[in-house]
Amino acid sequence: MEWRFGDKHSFMAKLKELFDGGLSPNKVEIFMPHPDHDVEHLVEEYTSPSKLKYFTLTGGLTGVTAGFALQAWTSLDWPLVVGGKPILSWVPFVVVGFELTILLGALTSFVGLLLLGKFPKFSKMFNLPEETGNEYVIRIEDEA
Repeated sequence: MEWRFGDKHSFMAKLKELFDGGLSPNKVEIFMPHPDHDVEHLVEEYTSPSKLKYFTLTGGLTGVTAGFALQAWTSLDWPLVVGGKPILSWVPFVVVGFELTILLGALTSFVGLLLLGKFPKFSKMFNLPEETGNEYVIRIEDEA
């Protein structure tokens, strides 16, 4: 199904009507004569937030836990008392804990990006749409 519009206002109204009717933005193809922030904001309103932040949070918490646990384990396994300092001193552990937080947070974000990212289909890459000129076009692909 396809709709073509000559002006932006009727295009935006039909797009909002489709999204209000329960159509997912993932099932709609939009062609415009130029990029438009209003369309981008409208699509973002009806799109669910990304789950990538949970990957980053998990990686960061794993990193800080692993950083502190590794240093506590090595300090208790090979105690070295220097100048009367306590064996488990958390202050020097902060540096390694912070670094592992950043490292594992970044790595799990990258893995999450690869897992959650929808890679393009090759059939759609080489099947280029026709030129739409100065028209705004809404296209919904049939499921069948």
